[in-house]
Amino acid sequence: MRKLIIATKNKGKAKEFAYFFQRYEIEAISLLDIEPHAPEVEETGTTFMENAALKAETISKRYDKPVLADDSGLIIDAIDGRPGIFSARYAGEPKDDMKNMLKVLTELKDIPEERRTARFICVLALAIPKQKTIFKIGYCEGRITMMEKGDNGFGYDPIFVPDGLTKTMAELSSVEKSEISHRKRAMDQLDEWLRNNNGEGFHA
Repeated sequence: MRKLIIATKNKGKAKEFAYFFQRYEIEAISLLDIEPHAPEVEETGTTFMENAALKAETISKRYDKPVLADDSGLIIDAIDGRPGIFSARYAGEPKDDMKNMLKVLTELKDIPEERRTARFICVLALAIPKQKTIFKIGYCEGRITMMEKGDNGFGYDPIFVPDGLTKTMAELSSVEKSEISHRKRAMDQLDEWLRNNNGEGFHA
């Protein structure tokens, strides 16, 4: 089976990507599997695309293997696109999902439901040795709730309701979430690229 390194130590994210890649007969392993104590790549970019490329290219050079990195975040219209590229650390260090959500809910406390529009974005960067980095982008449109609900997700999932639904991302099953998520939509684009290129650069 072909192998791919997922540039993350986030167990939830690693599990999602592993689930997606099973259907493509690609074994997705994470940094937790190969080097759990490796230093994280510093995200010094000013855009999601720059940060995804930094992670993918740095780790691909380190191991001389194909690497997929993502930079994902939440963009909220009513607060000028925040938390944006700072989504993971919006409430400061160390990363804390609950503190991040509470900060967002506090900033939106006077914002009515119709103005709480938001979207998750996922930028995938696929770095294959000696090839140009590939980028794919997916969005999931929705709105921010008044309070957190559900415990089946991570990040901002408990306060985000996708368009057309009444449940938060964290109230959906893994299968339901995987069909509509921003990662799924970016992965669909990556799947098309893989099929058109016959998985060039991947090895068993």
